[in-house]
Amino acid sequence: MMMHLEGRIVLRDRVVPGRVDFDSHIRGIVPRSGVAERYILPGFIDGHVHGGAGADTMDGVAAIETLSRFHLGHGTTTILPTTITAPWPDVMAALRAVAEVSRRGVEAGPRIHGAHLEGPFVSPHKLGAQPPFNIEPTAERVAEAVATGCVRVVTIAPELEHAPTAMKAFAQASVRVSLGHTTTDFEGTERAICLVCAASGTVGGTHLFNAMSAIEGRRPGPVTALMCSDVAYGEIIFDTHHVHPASFRLAERVMGQRLLFVTDAMRGTGEADGPSQLGGQDVMIRDGVVRLPDGTLAGSVLTLDQALRNAIDAGMSLPKAARLVSTNAAAYLGLHDRGAIAPDLLADFTVLDDRFQVSEVWVNGERRV
Repeated sequence: MMMHLEGRIVLRDRVVPGRVDFDSHIRGIVPRSGVAERYILPGFIDGHVHGGAGADTMDGVAAIETLSRFHLGHGTTTILPTTITAPWPDVMAALRAVAEVSRRGVEAGPRIHGAHLEGPFVSPHKLGAQPPFNIEPTAERVAEAVATGCVRVVTIAPELEHAPTAMKAFAQASVRVSLGHTTTDFEGTERAICLVCAASGTVGGTHLFNAMSAIEGRRPGPVTALMCSDVAYGEIIFDTHHVHPASFRLAERVMGQRLLFVTDAMRGTGEADGPSQLGGQDVMIRDGVVRLPDGTLAGSVLTLDQALRNAIDAGMSLPKAARLVSTNAAAYLGLHDRGAIAPDLLADFTVLDDRFQVSEVWVNGERRV
């Protein structure tokens, strides 16, 4: 059955008042005046999200369904539940749970594209808030992870033993290789980018600026290598705590369509300030910031609708902000059937009111919020 939405339609480069006609896919866009003061955006895509509403990816199937529905309420129509560094059997159990949810779907929930395997192939010297269960990406572990059929993104510190072979194997399996939680330098990052590209893979950077060395005049570091690349993508957690607005504007100016927002949200997202848990570690949520007892930032309580509002507050136009929460992630993940409002793409929409608050969410042409 043909459905219709009227409002200010956010296209890739402009906002057009009009009507979107759709069933499971977008069938037409009809410009017209006199529409309601609301905005129709492509559904948001979060490629790095650990939890929300008290649930965590590592907790299994029911928790993945809970966190997915929570983020749907904030406009996310495609989600990649994300692991944390933990004992390898626990990581594999989480991947199998994501695979199960991906196969059967979440009733009245978002699309589960697969998993982001953030841990445990990370540097022991750049754990950030990851627990100390880091291990090397041996061929056997890589094969076991790939065999689940659900890994879409993997975070790897390229300086680890076995990392070059692992990055090549993941790339050849069409898994996005995201460099992060790393002590590598500019040159090491460039070598890793070249290696992934030579294997016909897609490369990114895990939460740009965080858990990697800073940009310095004589030591440009991995951030500079990722920004200067013509092909590398970069995640950014734009809660304004992980990354200063000026650093965000720099990255957006340099990377453009290669920059994408993620939440890195943990289980306490959407809950009141107070104690919570991240990977078995005690954390404290206070004033929208999550920290370990030693003060280290420990994930976020960000949602993508808030990231979009933060981008607008930082001077981004609405079409640019929409690309950061949807279009660019779709390109990075190879999801050519979504990420924009255009004929024949999936009818996944996030509708915002005149204050940029989520009022409706549609997935596959069905209203779910």
